[in-house]
Amino acid sequence: MTVTVKVLVPAKYAENAQTTQYTATGVMAIIDKFTATNISGSAATISVNLVTVTGSAGNTNLITKTKTLQASEVYTFPELVGQVLGAGDFISTIAGTASAINIRVSGREVT
Repeated sequence: MTVTVKVLVPAKYAENAQTTQYTATGVMAIIDKFTATNISGSAATISVNLVTVTGSAGNTNLITKTKTLQASEVYTFPELVGQVLGAGDFISTIAGTASAINIRVSGREVT
């Protein structure tokens, strides 16, 4: 078994449409850190889904629903730390406002 520490999602804007941010392709992945920063001047929201390979983003796999971040607030999603993605599972997000929230995810891939 090989464990590789890596950036699962490099820093980027969270889109205001449901978007796959990372897929555990041929590996199992463990989320160690998920950070969101509201860079806008007003409150903005973000939702995060952890979706199994056979599913699609929806209420059944919604981990964080419309988390409101105030202007300049940083949130580290303790509810996502330690979550495991099986091969083919993926992280999906949706922001309430385009170009308002930056995200970055770090973790480990296990092969």
